Amino acid sequence: MSQQCFFCSQNIKNVDYKEVDLIRRFVSSQAKIVDPRHTHVCAKHQRKLSMAIKRARFMALLPYVRQ
Repeated sequence: MSQQCFFCSQNIKNVDYKEVDLIRRFVSSQAKIVDPRHTHVCAKHQRKLSMAIKRARFMALLPYVRQ
């Protein structure tokens, strides 16, 4: 039983680092990137998502660690 990727089902081509509310869904409570096996994101979108999370952290839109 395979689930469909969230980004494929919503027809989202690019994952933007400025969409913090969307990105925050794929970050755990300890500010870690959640495994794609739990989020059911395909490999292509997981790569784009991880780059967006890292860019958002660098731009101080997301925290690196939980405080």
